[in-house]
This record gives sequence, C-alpha cells and structure tokens, in this order.
Amino acid sequence: MKVFIRSAAAISAQNTFRNEGFLDDPVEHTGTRLPIIEPDYKEYIDPKLIRRMSHVIKRGVAAARECLNEADIEMPGAVITGTAFGCMEDTITFLTRIVEGNEEMLPPTAFIQSTHNTVAAQIALMLKCHEYNNTFVHKGISFESALTDAIMLLNEGDANNILVGGTEEMVDTSFKVLTRLGLYKRHPVSNLQLFEEESKGTIGGEGAAFFLLTDKPSAENMATLLAVQAFYKPDNLQKTIRAFLAANKLGPEDIGLLITGKNGDINNDSIYKELSTGLFKNSTIANYKHLCGEYPVSTSFALWLAANISKKGVIPRVVLERKAGDGAPKNILIYNHYQNKYHSLILVSAV
Repeated sequence: MKVFIRSAAAISAQNTFRNEGFLDDPVEHTGTRLPIIEPDYKEYIDPKLIRRMSHVIKRGVAAARECLNEADIEMPGAVITGTAFGCMEDTITFLTRIVEGNEEMLPPTAFIQSTHNTVAAQIALMLKCHEYNNTFVHKGISFESALTDAIMLLNEGDANNILVGGTEEMVDTSFKVLTRLGLYKRHPVSNLQLFEEESKGTIGGEGAAFFLLTDKPSAENMATLLAVQAFYKPDNLQKTIRAFLAANKLGPEDIGLLITGKNGDINNDSIYKELSTGLFKNSTIANYKHLCGEYPVSTSFALWLAANISKKGVIPRVVLERKAGDGAPKNILIYNHYQNKYHSLILVSAV
C-alpha cells in the first residue's frame, strides 16, 4: 500500500511556517545555537492557554493545526509524535522549584507538562480527538519510529489521515551540558558558512514539523513516502543502504537527490563524504542542518524539505552541495546519523 504526504508544516530557524517562498531568503545567524522564528500562536491557541505552555508545546500545537489546515482536514485519525528530550523547559522548571522550595508547596503545572507525550496530548485535547495517540522517545531515531508506526497503521487499515510530527526544544541548561560533551562548537560561526570550516562540533537547533499521512491518492498530495528504516551502529553502512534500496526495487543510480545530515563537525561528516564520492557519486547532494541546527529529530525538517522539493519541483540553492543533472528529482533519499550511533533512511518519491 502506498503512503502519501498530504501536507506538511514546520516551525524552525528559517521562514518555513506559512511562508509562500521556499527557502529563497535564508536567515543567517552567527553563534553556536540557532534561534527559532516564532509564529503568532494566538491564531492557533487560546491566549489564556498560551501563558501556561512551554515553547515546545506551543510550537507543536501550532505546527500540527497548520498542517491540518493545509490539508483541509479537521480531525486526524491518529496523532503520533517523536521526541528525544521532551519538554525540557517544564522539566527544568519543576526540578528547580523542588530545590528552591525545599520540596514543599510545588505548583503541579510544570510537572504535568514535563512528560514527553505532552505535545501529542495537547493536540488531541484541543482537537477533541479520541483516536490513537502515541509518542516515541527513541533518542536520535524518535521521529523515524513515529513515521514507522504511522505507516503500519495505514497498512493495517486501522487509521487514515494520520498526523505525525517531530518536536524538540533547546534550553540553556541542556545546551550547556551538550556543549561540554563536545556536541556543539565553542566559538561563534555563521550557519550559512557552517561547512566551510572543518572543526569539531556543530550548531545547536530545535524545531517542530508535522505531516499528514494518508493512503488516499490525490493531486493535492505533496509526495509519496516509500520507506523508512532506522538502525544502530551499522557494521557496513553501504551494504545496509544498498539492501534498503533493493527492497524498494531501486539502486543508488535511481536516487536523484541525496539529503544528508552533514552538520559541520569534522568527525560527524566523514561518513557523508564517503557516500557522496562513492555510492552516490552521480546524485545531486543537499544538506539541511545549517538551516535548522543539530537536534535528535532534525530529520523531520529534512522530510519537510524533501516533501516540498517533490511538490514544487525545485531544489533551493541554499541546500545544494552538488548538482547533477537537470529537472526535479523523482526519488529522494534522506540519510542521517545522530552522534554516529542512530542511523536512519527515509525514501521519498514524486506522487
């Protein structure tokens, strides 16, 4: 059974939310962490509720509702999200109040909203959706797990019009910890020049992206989601990729566009260089993390990018590393790894 992406919405460090352009005016930021461009949440959420919501909840709800609006669908058949860190802002707020209040007179709101499934729950509550609701917390492949679950539901006929999203937020505390662990650079760098400097570390990111998946063919669909696969520390990456493509009756030569998770870290990017000069030496190569930053569910931004490329037939110049051939790519492969442990492949084609 074919699975289609009907609509997509993303809140990121770029003008991706309800923007008529397609990354034609990239936002440049110099630092070690990309700030989010926040939309007007009052259009999607009751102002009385906004003040009690952390950033990740507001972004998730707004992106989900805009995704439904673009598909002209009021009620999804299921809500599935993926996140690695969950609601960090509320978690840290609650833990801080425990210490400051000496474990007495603790306000419950921060605790209630600190769980990983809060975003999916808030979406369901606002929509009054009583259907299947699930959240995957699988570190660097959380979003891929959510996609896989959605595909299984569609194939089994248990739901249709499934809302799937990836959400992550970066707070000062987690950013400092991850910087000490060597994930992020220790000196400011322009995100648009991220790949020009070979050094350790990358730039921090966050965001929310939602997709409406359906098994119903339509001229309004953005792209076809052919397959998703996640794997942990592969022994032979190229063999794994070949087997993944072969299972979908494709070879490396059939991939018109490879979107990689290259992030400017000299240790992280060597794998992508090997693929671009080897297995996919004849494919167009694109990167995306200089636009959204590095975070565990960044592949949700990559899928938003791939779906729009498939729909519009245009590859934004800001993501291109190497162009091979003319015309819109028929098959798009997203390959990403998080800290060289959690690897994933997402295969997208034109409708």
